[in-house]
Amino acid sequence: MQSMSEYFSAVQLRADRWSDLRAALETLAREPEGRHARSRRDKVARLFAQLEPIERYWAFPGVAAFESMRRLFEAGHLPEAAATVRRAARALISGAYRRRHVPLDRERLDGDEPEDETPLPLEARSLARPYFEVLIVDDLNEQQERWLKTSMQAMRRPEDAFVYEPVVVPSLEDALIGVLFNYNIQAVVVRPGLKLESAIRLPILTRYIERAGEAEEIAGIAPEDYGPELCRLLGKVRPELDAYLVTDRSVEEVAGMDLGNCRRVFYNQEDFTELHLNILRGVGARYKTPFFTALKEYSRQPTGVFHAMPISRGKSITRSHWIQDMGAFYGPNIFMAETSATSGGLDSLLEPHGPIKEAQELAARAFGARQTFFATNGTSTCNKIVVQALVRPGDIVLVDRDCHKSHHYGLVLAGAQVVYLDSYPLNQWSMYGAVPLREIKHQLLKLKAAGKLDRVRMLLLTNCTFDGIVYNVERVMEECLAIKPDLIFLWDEAWFAFARFAPTYRQRTAMHAANTLRERLRSEAHAKAWARQAEKLKDADEATLLKTRLIPPPDARVRVYATQSTHKTLTALRQGSMIHVNDQDFKGEVEQSFHEAYMTHTSTSPNYQIIASLDVGRRQVELEGFEFVQRQVEAAMAMRRAISTHPMLQRYFKVLSAGDMIPAEFRESGVDSYYDPEQGWTDFWQSWERDEFVLDATRVTLAVGGTGWDGDTFKTRILMDRYGIQINKTSRNTVLFMTNIGTTRSSVAYLIEVLVEIARDLDERLDDASRMERLAFDRRVRNLMHDLPPLPDFSRFHDAFRDGSDTGEGDIRAAFFLAYDEDNCDYMDIASGAIEAAMEEGREVVSASFIIPYPPGFPILVPGQVVSRDILDFMRALDVREIHGYRADLGLRVFTQKALERHAATRPRRRAVAAE
Repeated sequence: MQSMSEYFSAVQLRADRWSDLRAALETLAREPEGRHARSRRDKVARLFAQLEPIERYWAFPGVAAFESMRRLFEAGHLPEAAATVRRAARALISGAYRRRHVPLDRERLDGDEPEDETPLPLEARSLARPYFEVLIVDDLNEQQERWLKTSMQAMRRPEDAFVYEPVVVPSLEDALIGVLFNYNIQAVVVRPGLKLESAIRLPILTRYIERAGEAEEIAGIAPEDYGPELCRLLGKVRPELDAYLVTDRSVEEVAGMDLGNCRRVFYNQEDFTELHLNILRGVGARYKTPFFTALKEYSRQPTGVFHAMPISRGKSITRSHWIQDMGAFYGPNIFMAETSATSGGLDSLLEPHGPIKEAQELAARAFGARQTFFATNGTSTCNKIVVQALVRPGDIVLVDRDCHKSHHYGLVLAGAQVVYLDSYPLNQWSMYGAVPLREIKHQLLKLKAAGKLDRVRMLLLTNCTFDGIVYNVERVMEECLAIKPDLIFLWDEAWFAFARFAPTYRQRTAMHAANTLRERLRSEAHAKAWARQAEKLKDADEATLLKTRLIPPPDARVRVYATQSTHKTLTALRQGSMIHVNDQDFKGEVEQSFHEAYMTHTSTSPNYQIIASLDVGRRQVELEGFEFVQRQVEAAMAMRRAISTHPMLQRYFKVLSAGDMIPAEFRESGVDSYYDPEQGWTDFWQSWERDEFVLDATRVTLAVGGTGWDGDTFKTRILMDRYGIQINKTSRNTVLFMTNIGTTRSSVAYLIEVLVEIARDLDERLDDASRMERLAFDRRVRNLMHDLPPLPDFSRFHDAFRDGSDTGEGDIRAAFFLAYDEDNCDYMDIASGAIEAAMEEGREVVSASFIIPYPPGFPILVPGQVVSRDILDFMRALDVREIHGYRADLGLRVFTQKALERHAATRPRRRAVAAE
């Protein structure tokens, strides 16, 4: 049995302790006497003691039923105790308590026990009323608590859409523990009798209070403000939950307080009917799926199709003699819902006025945006839409060189002048990190000194990166706004849609940071802080500004966009994505251009199934996103711990920690690893709050060079071909395992089994290897883990595509379209030495194409970029099979010298035209 300190979360601890209690009691009931009986009784007693403080935060089995089980054990009624615990444990594992009443009273244990673990068909599960729990916060005695629960349960009606059970806790701190621990909670009722502090001092539970933050402010509030303060904190840590405040204070007193997401205030009354109806209505508002519901209703209507799509209603399939297998595979509903209609209760994605419009508004609420737009052809299209809507020809855009290729193509189409920003390199692992804030500030200050700050339009960064590096989004935006107060930010959150629904992760999302900044910029305290700093830095040089945490002026404009691949990390069909907007100038400046860009890139025949899946995915994350993301993080942490502590795996594999992937200068907290075999778990809340970069724990990068296989070989020939394990991202000596909300503990266990089998096979092969075979293996490992080429930075744009200044921006559009004329291009073999020979002769070799290894999907060369020796070395060392833009049979596509000279000669004329 694992000790409590070995658990990352209390949820895992609870699940395992119930399983342990069930097994221990069943063993004791079978053998109540004997030499091991005493130790078994002690073990059961310890398990009851460990579960006791945990169970008070859950409605099932409930404190009363739990104490009844313990009394049965203490009274020596072991068969009854074992049967009750077994039924409760099975119901917890299977979720049966969510679907029906599970009797735990002693009198009903002799009857037939339902098969809790038998999975119900999807159709049957969809007909069951969803279950949730309501947290009531009030310091009550046992009799008062029983009366309150009975009064609320008496409000239930057969026609209610949902079923809920109340959970009562006495204090503000207990409420914070409850909402961060119990994922079944969907509503919180805050009553006037609550106290401040919890009596629970179990570290695995009290850490939840620390994650809520603002401990000093909580300690200093008056007792009469506990209720309003709790509502505010609930809005901060779990903004998707509904809060209801019951108070005896006057309307005037409460009206001016920050009550977070409090849906309604009840004034000193026990109106359980109104409370019950409001709870159901609040959950119903999140359960609502306007477009999915409309599509279901449409599919049930009798229609005659005299338009496009023979597959609509499945007619072209059901009448076929040759493709019946397609209908059998997919079932009828998908074809009944397949249509090109925009009427009959449906809507148009291009001009939404009905259920799609409402679905997008609900998504905006869920993700903390002011506007949200659906996309049915992926985040690549979302990125192009945002760039085209905001960037005008000649605007300067600062962009992470390692961003996804769609951004680069979008900048070509927009005609941007591009300044590429270099990420810090991780040469040992053949991957890049992220762009340091100092580098971003340096480029902005350089452009300001050159008198070009007015042309700077956008900063474009990837958060989080493919490998899981996460920016301090709020700090990046506030310091950049201090230099350019109207700068627009585009955050590519293709891999980060889930982050909104985990309190630790949420603070580093674009929409949350934008809302925080908007609130802060309005405050009087911020205005005073900005004035003090402005006076202090009046004549500061660049070195001083770079090392100072800059404060934006109060009139800075918060203009933030985020693009998310919903289908990558949440429930949605492939290519289902969203654009989230939090731009103070969207209505006045951007809305029309955004509409045109959206029209440009969005299909006039969008897939309704994808739109419906986005609608349903939004419902899911508002109601159970917290639970699913919590389990996702737990699965990843379990994987990290299992690999890091297994003696056999340690010989060939290494889980890369935050210290391996983020240099110490960017980790102010000093957190080096989320798990250390000697020290145990690290609570990484502080690092996520303070550090410049943090590591997304759900993305587990495994160094595999110790096996003698490179990353691509390990991915394809070992994991996929032998074991059916699918991954995407590799580097020369690493592979990336990405957990998601669908990852289970069983899938993690299978992966560990596979890695152990691989390690065992390697042990056996090396044990039987000859001396020369062993030397060859050691040489391969050395080449993969030590003899690595350095990662190249962005070299520069050729002078033909620059304006002659030293600020670094280049005309990528001009280079891109110059390559359309084949007479301007040539091919050079990177293996023959021809490129180095040209360099020796003084020629600058300039790429005519995007060269994009996939994965990870970002370019190592762009049109107009000068090819450096470092880039050549890196290209030769690439271990991926797919390199877009490079033809192995011809070589690297480059510009001819004459083409560059002709283009450079026309540059003054083009600048003059642009100026006019």
